[in-house]
Amino acid sequence: MKVREKMSVNPTTISPDTTVAEAFQLMREKAVRRLPVMKKEKLVGIVTLNELSKVSPSPATSLSIFEINYLLTKARIKDIIPKHMKVITIEANANIEKAAILMRENKIGGIPVMDNGKLVGIITETDIFDAFIDILGVNRPGTRIDLEVDERVGLASQITSVVAQHGMAIENLVLVEKDPQPIFELIIRVASKDTEDLVQDLKNKGFKVLDVITKG
Repeated sequence: MKVREKMSVNPTTISPDTTVAEAFQLMREKAVRRLPVMKKEKLVGIVTLNELSKVSPSPATSLSIFEINYLLTKARIKDIIPKHMKVITIEANANIEKAAILMRENKIGGIPVMDNGKLVGIITETDIFDAFIDILGVNRPGTRIDLEVDERVGLASQITSVVAQHGMAIENLVLVEKDPQPIFELIIRVASKDTEDLVQDLKNKGFKVLDVITKG
């Protein structure tokens, strides 16, 4: 799955001269938590709701509401982003896994998406969650069968052969590494809710069934 399939297109943007108050207002109106900063059609930064909150006066301040509003209308985005800010971006044709790794490594919740040097979207941690839910087929009706396996060559083909013998279609198959190695959890999703015979057959053939979950 590519980033372009899950990103939000045409993201709301601001300029370095946008005031903090205007940025807050845009976030409320658009229900977003981050805004790319554009200067002459070039991406120069990104600000988040958390960053804007940090530069706003504390609720415990002695300033009046009028003084607070005055400060927010005077402070501009260019005053709060670093002069040479390195913006982490990702290409629209990158795999969704790369976006997840970038967010994890940099501890950020959203990344601007580029296509040939042009800002075309933004992808957030919520989009990543939705993508993996789709990839794993969590919301599709059927049955999830969890097996504990080792890394024997041809193991997956043996299991899929058993499933095929029962006339069932495999929705997806995921191998998760566990400790101690080389033990793995093999998660199979089949497009059927009637899997009692299949599960028993797997057990009879020596496979360790950890869990069986039917949905829908």
